[in-house]
Amino acid sequence: MKNLTIQEINTVLNGEIIGKTTHSITAPEQLDLAKETEISFIGSKKYEKYWVNSNASAAIVNEDISIEPGENKVFIKVKNADLAMSQVLEMFAPDAPQFDEMIHPTAVVHPTAKIGNGTKIGAGCYIGPNVEIGDNAILYPNVTILDHSIIGQNTIIWSGAVVRERCHVGAFCILHPNCTIGADGFGFRPCPEKGLVKIPQIGNVIIGNGVEIGANSCVDRGKFSSTVVGDGCKIDNLVQIGHNSKLGKCCIMAGNSGLAGSVTLGNGVIIGGSASIKDHTTIGDRAIIGAGSGVAADVEAGKTMLGYPAVEARTALKQWAILKRMAE
Repeated sequence: MKNLTIQEINTVLNGEIIGKTTHSITAPEQLDLAKETEISFIGSKKYEKYWVNSNASAAIVNEDISIEPGENKVFIKVKNADLAMSQVLEMFAPDAPQFDEMIHPTAVVHPTAKIGNGTKIGAGCYIGPNVEIGDNAILYPNVTILDHSIIGQNTIIWSGAVVRERCHVGAFCILHPNCTIGADGFGFRPCPEKGLVKIPQIGNVIIGNGVEIGANSCVDRGKFSSTVVGDGCKIDNLVQIGHNSKLGKCCIMAGNSGLAGSVTLGNGVIIGGSASIKDHTTIGDRAIIGAGSGVAADVEAGKTMLGYPAVEARTALKQWAILKRMAE
């Protein structure tokens, strides 16, 4: 168990210490569950009222906090409590799963594959012909990387993930368990003689640097050319990205959201949970699509869209207010 003083924690946060405590800190925890030896955080003024009943001996707080820590308790004031708490979580993070060998003897690595220095490959992995894996990558047990794919340096791929043939994954990425990169795009056309005919999907997927893709999410390969996920994108669990879609830099997609084929997202787009985006639509830079919304037409940069079908947020709120008054 780790055991840090408030001063040791603050050497990383560089905040202002308010109050004193005799307790050392053994872990971070949420306000209502924290023990005396644990640190919590208050990221919004609406949570200040819960501090009085918390057993935490310390909290990371924003600079505009309006309460005092109390007896034998301490605040660390910072500009952004949410970001500071992420640093504390990193301090107390347990060690990653252990590798006893750099390449487990049960892993199947094709002789033509190129494996970088310091890369670890767990039990039951399959590395196909002409695969390239950069330095210091980590593949946990039962990962599959198929022919001619490229994995960048320092990328982490968790158990059950599949990177299909000819796909590229950048450096410093994280692929969570059972996500699939490069599954066939959903392409079928009716044929009088054969019913539904499958359209071959012969493209690939290109994922930039610093991308994180959640468990059980799927990025489909292009029908031709590439499906692209730009640098710094963060994709939640159970997300679908259709074939030939192109995401700009630092987009966010929350759980159960989905892009149909050939959708284009600008830089910094945020897609809320369970939102659906129609094929061949374009969403401009920094636009926000609210949870559960259905987008059927292009969205201008910076717009916030709500509802099903999605309209501008102000319009949606007016519509909902009218419906509420009608019901009353």
